[in-house]
Amino acid sequence: MKPDGPSSPHLSYCTNIHPAESWATVRENFDRYVLPVREQVSPGEPFGLGLRLSGQASEELTAPAALDEFREFLDQNGLYVFTLNGFPYGPFHGQPVKEDVYLPNWMQSERLAYTDRLANLLEILLPEGMDGTISTVPGAFAALIGGEADVERMTLNLVRHAVHLRRIEERSGKHLSLALEPEPWCYLERVDQTVTFFREHLFGPRAVEEVRSLTGGSVSEAEELLRKHLTVCFDGCHMAVEFEEPRAALRAFEAEGVRIGKYQISAGLHLTFSGDAATDAGLRAQLAEFADSVYLHQVVERRENGEIRRYLDLPEALAAAATDATPREWRVHFHVPLFREQLGPFRSTQAYLRELIGLLGGGTPDAHWEVETYTWGVLPEEYRSEGVVAAVARELRWVIDEIRAVRN
Repeated sequence: MKPDGPSSPHLSYCTNIHPAESWATVRENFDRYVLPVREQVSPGEPFGLGLRLSGQASEELTAPAALDEFREFLDQNGLYVFTLNGFPYGPFHGQPVKEDVYLPNWMQSERLAYTDRLANLLEILLPEGMDGTISTVPGAFAALIGGEADVERMTLNLVRHAVHLRRIEERSGKHLSLALEPEPWCYLERVDQTVTFFREHLFGPRAVEEVRSLTGGSVSEAEELLRKHLTVCFDGCHMAVEFEEPRAALRAFEAEGVRIGKYQISAGLHLTFSGDAATDAGLRAQLAEFADSVYLHQVVERRENGEIRRYLDLPEALAAAATDATPREWRVHFHVPLFREQLGPFRSTQAYLRELIGLLGGGTPDAHWEVETYTWGVLPEEYRSEGVVAAVARELRWVIDEIRAVRN
């Protein structure tokens, strides 16, 4: 949807919040969740979708009968698909995901084949005259990168996908871009790492030569292709957790000519340990309620002297905190409802989103904004009692109100 008229960004929520690995279940979720959300937020108006398709669902949707039925359903209900979440390939709910969420990674041919397949589906589903995006893993889980050979393997697979996107544009006129999503503990984690990877690898000489070998074009044409089809997904939660100041982050990408193809409007947890033993013990006890067996909840800690420490998961961070009486600030990668500024003794990073939306001027007509609070099933009960449909509608209304506040 375009919540503030034609000049506002495309805004939706990501269907990865609803458990579904088969196409049949994804399709059922449209009737169960998506249509009711639309009726609460923008009844009777066109409603855009951030569609998540697992590896299995993406294969099943390629069946002509399934694809035709879905396209007819979209048309009949005033829905349109403008972005795909191509991050989680396998099961994403109800069982441990943790580091496996990054598999297959961009060193592996399975990730390339899956993302090419998603692009083929988006080519068909995307309305005429509209750009499309696919968000994806930030290369790989960092611990799996063994050296430059692995980085080159990732680079070449990403370049080959960019060429696939160009071929789609040549045959259909539809422009699609891939958006790599930096995340804590991944190869692409911080803004400076991401900018360096784009400069030295995705936009570098080896990538340009690979494009030329596949397309036969000139150096300038190859450079243009890479910059047009390979972009960043700016996830508000991830960036806040990494203490990336939003204005500086946006300027860093702009200065390097790295486009931000997609913004994920998400918030994490934010808390401060005072150094008082009793108070901090109480915080740890309440924070332990957010530790679950399904997802990684990476923690980034900033000390009073500016030192940064990182923990892979919340239990590890809590164990370290039990013997540390130093005042320090934590940000936790746990997506929490956008409309909750306070969660018991904790704050959310909602203020970070508000600043980001202000810097973006409420968004441009071609921007892709996607709400992605996928943790409804593991949130402490007191923060999810209102139900998913009502909560997602409330999140979207929060973003709409922020857009309008900036624009007015």
